[in-house]
Amino acid sequence: MPMMRMKEIRDMSNEEREKRLSELRTELVRMRTMVKAGGAVENPARIRELKKTIARILTVMNEEAGKEAHK
Repeated sequence: MPMMRMKEIRDMSNEEREKRLSELRTELVRMRTMVKAGGAVENPARIRELKKTIARILTVMNEEAGKEAHK
């Protein structure tokens, strides 16, 4: 799955973001577990993509929360 862009993340509803965040975190934990167990990871760069996408989603969620707090 390709990396998500900020525009895509901003276009999502809050529920969709939370669901996607949960899915990405689960996948990241699974991949980290595979690495720790000594298994060969199909695409090692995927870990970096997952971390960046998670950070992007959290950034947008924090921006939204900041906008709500300033109203």
